[in-house]
Amino acid sequence: MPTTVASLIIAPQWIGDAVMTEPLLRRLHARGERLTVGALPWVAPVYRAMPQVAEVIEFPFAHGGLQFKARRSIARRMAGQFGKAYVLPNSLKSALLPFLARIPERIGYLGETRIGLLTHRLQNPKNKPPMVAFYSALSGQADVLGDRPQLHMDAAQVQATLDGLALQSGGYVVFAPGAEYGPAKRWPAAHFAELAAKLDVSVVLLGSGKEAALCDEIAAPVNAAHPGRCLNLAGKTSLSQALALIAASRSTVSNDSGLMHVAAALGVPQVAIFGSSSPLHTPPLSDKASVLWLKNDAAYQPPLDCAPCFERTCPLGHTRCLNDISAERVLRAL
Repeated sequence: MPTTVASLIIAPQWIGDAVMTEPLLRRLHARGERLTVGALPWVAPVYRAMPQVAEVIEFPFAHGGLQFKARRSIARRMAGQFGKAYVLPNSLKSALLPFLARIPERIGYLGETRIGLLTHRLQNPKNKPPMVAFYSALSGQADVLGDRPQLHMDAAQVQATLDGLALQSGGYVVFAPGAEYGPAKRWPAAHFAELAAKLDVSVVLLGSGKEAALCDEIAAPVNAAHPGRCLNLAGKTSLSQALALIAASRSTVSNDSGLMHVAAALGVPQVAIFGSSSPLHTPPLSDKASVLWLKNDAAYQPPLDCAPCFERTCPLGHTRCLNDISAERVLRAL
């Protein structure tokens, strides 16, 4: 029997990117590598939903700054434990820890001039490839077309989350109305509220604490007309609980966001609404996903020649790409 290689995965910092790395980890595990993922606390639960991951280590790093002493301290504790490291982010600082831990093989994209830090370097692609293919290439194997991320939630954990909130599996729809990047990726709150009022089922609103006010803007008018219809949990759940709530939902409605990719990887029926970004680059990879994007709607006039602009706010000031997607249209897609 071949000796199992212990591999360290340096995870990306965004939820959507973390989901997109799952096919890579599945490949590495299938060829006999034992996987330990080093992740920031807010993405660590995504990796705990991947059965092929043996261990998740939460890094105490904050946004910004090199934090060299902290990386060196962790590297010293990891020295001698791993034969390989896969550095998934493209930043220089993300490659520091495997280098300081003297892991023999350190694999990643060239990124921010990391020639001395990595032993195996892939050239940065000139055009934006699909994210699954981008990460899977680090395995050294040819890309498998149609490879899709898969997450698996523990049934007991899901039930405990539902019991704590007095919810029933399949008895609600999840709305994830936020998008960290900016308003040009967010379907209007008034449209979400109109959709919630049209549904015949409860709505659970999920997001970060920064999105609590946005979710309340949706929930307040709906609950005034339909008491108890919306439950605003933005900022009130852990990511593990949010994953459990999505897994047990009847369906999910979201913008192009990390939770959109979570719903796809969990196999939940969903409607994904795109504005300034493109589903050609970051689609929800699921047969149960319905994508609404006016750019590829031949019946929509006048055509959206400005899309996708990939801007945080609409440079033309109208945000037609989102404003003109009606609640009725999303309801039909559901």
